This record gives sequence, C-alpha cells and structure tokens, in this order.
Amino acid sequence: MPKQVVKVAVNGYGVIGKRVVDAVLKQQDMKLIGVGDVATDWRVKMAARRGLAIYASIPDRAEDMRRAGIDVAGTIDDLLKEVDVVVDCTPAKIGAKNKEVYAKAGVKGIFEGGEKHEVAGVSFVAQCNYDESYGKPFTRVVSCNTTALCRVLGAIHKNYGIKKVRVVIVRRAVDVWESGRTGIMNTVVPEMGVSHHAPDVKTVLHDLDIVSMAAKGSHNLFHMHFAILEPKTKLSKEDVVRVLQEEPRVVLVRGSDGVDGLHAIFEIGRDTGRPRGDIYEIPVWEDGIMVLGDEVYLMWATPNESNVVPENIDAIRSLTQLESDWRRSVELTDKAMGIVKSLY
Repeated sequence: MPKQVVKVAVNGYGVIGKRVVDAVLKQQDMKLIGVGDVATDWRVKMAARRGLAIYASIPDRAEDMRRAGIDVAGTIDDLLKEVDVVVDCTPAKIGAKNKEVYAKAGVKGIFEGGEKHEVAGVSFVAQCNYDESYGKPFTRVVSCNTTALCRVLGAIHKNYGIKKVRVVIVRRAVDVWESGRTGIMNTVVPEMGVSHHAPDVKTVLHDLDIVSMAAKGSHNLFHMHFAILEPKTKLSKEDVVRVLQEEPRVVLVRGSDGVDGLHAIFEIGRDTGRPRGDIYEIPVWEDGIMVLGDEVYLMWATPNESNVVPENIDAIRSLTQLESDWRRSVELTDKAMGIVKSLY
C-alpha cells in the first residue's frame, strides 16, 4: 500500500472529466471523494448510477439536480472541505472563475487546456516539465494538441536539440458527442495566421523555436499533425525512430500494416478493449518519418478525447508531492491505465 493517499475531487463530468474519474479510481495512491457538476442530463445520471458522490458545482443548481432525480451529496463547498486537490474539467473559461473558490478553500487545483496559461502560471506535460509544478498550488494540463506536440517534439529536442520546427494541424471539427449540434461538412476551414498551439507549446518547452498553422476538417475522429523540423545534430531516420521508441506515451504505427488514416487509429482504439476505446498514447507513423537533407518530416494522430488523461494523474502527484521523480509517476500511471509502447 502507498505511504500516502491523496483525496481527489473532479469538477465537471464531461468528455475529459469522466475519463479522469476512471483514471483516479485506478490509482492506489489516490482516492476519489466526489464529482461536481451542474447538469441534470444522462451523463450526470450515469455518474450517479455508478455510485459516485455528486455535488452541485453551483449551489443554486442543487435543487434542480435533485428534482431531476439525482442524489446530490452537497455543494462544491462541501466537497472541497474533504479533498486535497481538485481537477477542474469544466468548460473553457469556467475554470478560471473557479480558481478563487479553490484558493479560498485551500485546495490545490489542476486546470485543463481550455484555460489560459496565466490561470495557473505553470503548464504541464509529465515527461517534459514535471518539476515545474512540483508542490505548486495550481497547474494547467495543456490541450490534447499541445500535449501531443510536446511529447513527440520534446523527445527529439531533449535528445538532440531542435533548431526550429513548423507544424500543420488538421483538427477534428467537433467532439463526437456533440456531432448532432455543430460541425462542418465538405470543407476545410483554415485558422488565419499563426495558430495558438505553438505559443502554448512554449509554456512547456520554453526554448523551442516553433510556429504552427491549423485548420478544421469535416471529421470527428481525432486530430492530425504534420511537422517539419531542423535538428541541431544531423540525424538519420533510425535516430528519430529510436528516441520515439524510448519515449513514454508515444507509439509507432505503420501504413504498411494497414494503418492508413485516422479511421484506422480510431478502430485500433476500439480493439484495445479499454473503456470507450480510448488511446492515451500518440501514434506516430513510422513509415511516414523522412529525413531529407537537414530536415526531419513526421506525422501523427492526436486522440483528442483521451491523451491528456494520464497527464492529469501525474499532475496530481506533482502538485501534492506524492512523487518527486517524473519517471516514477509516469510508470505508476501507465501501469494502472494499461498504457503501452505498442498498440498492436
């Protein structure tokens, strides 16, 4: 048994929140105390059906939730009295408003990539800058796209150094569960100018020369990244493959194995047998890696619903000082969640 068990709350039971809940429940050094939300829909009712303690994130919504048949254990203020750390998975910009509530309660807080870096003052990717959040009151787990960029590019940067990197991101148009409400069809919508992803990467990999462009595609099966980088050292394809094989939470896939697009990655996720078919790793196409002159070309898939979930677990350990060594935290998280170095 672990020497210390940290008591955790998750505020917001949406796409990320419910996955963080599942991940916390698998950790031996963490105990989930309760879940905060304001909704009265099927998602919160399923959380209650699982036996999770439900708290009203906005006290005034408690009675509405009870009238909807949800057994509300109390308000967010009640929940915060019982925990050491809260993972805020509320919609973008709501977390920033919640920060004052957490600070007043003396509870450490983790925010998601929908919030600005300034909300926490530090951003987090476990294998890149675990120590920067160690013992801090707040941190921010960066977005799915930024997490993917930091894992893949960070592996090369810390081993060989990168002079500069340019990235193009084709984003999914909408989360799967919201496909009936919004989205695009039969088009690609570019984001004008430089996208926000490169500046966000620099909140983690501070010295990386990176510029990114992005566009929304008419699909909802993950994001797709293309990167062209110039390393500080002349590299071979074998050099690049080796560091990616060694990097946690990065896996190699091959088009020659029939993995010919995002649809194949999505189907592999289903076949893993994990909850919801989640993929926590970043799949990089090995046979898509090219070294031409001084440049390295890469492409990978970003599982937007799930790749940040293990980062939240490591962030809990960093903030609460459960584990000082990022390698040990990643090892514990990956073992508990079944994170692998080969998807097939």
